[in-house]
Amino acid sequence: MKRDKVIFYVATGLMSALMLMSVFMYFTKHDQIASFFEFLSYPSYLVYPLAIAKLLGLIAIWTRLSTTLTYFAYAGFLYDFILALVAHLSVSDGEHNGAIMALVVWTVSFIYYKKNFA
Repeated sequence: MKRDKVIFYVATGLMSALMLMSVFMYFTKHDQIASFFEFLSYPSYLVYPLAIAKLLGLIAIWTRLSTTLTYFAYAGFLYDFILALVAHLSVSDGEHNGAIMALVVWTVSFIYYKKNFA
């Protein structure tokens, strides 16, 4: 049981670090990120709401106030990672490895969340 919790915390920590880095970039380099969103065929006005949603999702996962809310946060991250993967593959910019890594870390985090807390 202890090993499972360690795996959960490591995977969730990696996922959180990835999300916090992207949130930091969204707020500090908004113009650059907005142009990159447009390059990926997403509207640039999604940058700030997506950053806020990522922060709220991390809070929901780490606090575990509600199982339903935690599942919604995991679902939101899954959609974000899948859309990022599809967007990078559709423009063939070679930057899809980050999305694949995020999906792997998300999968480990979610599986071990269900083992330990759900």
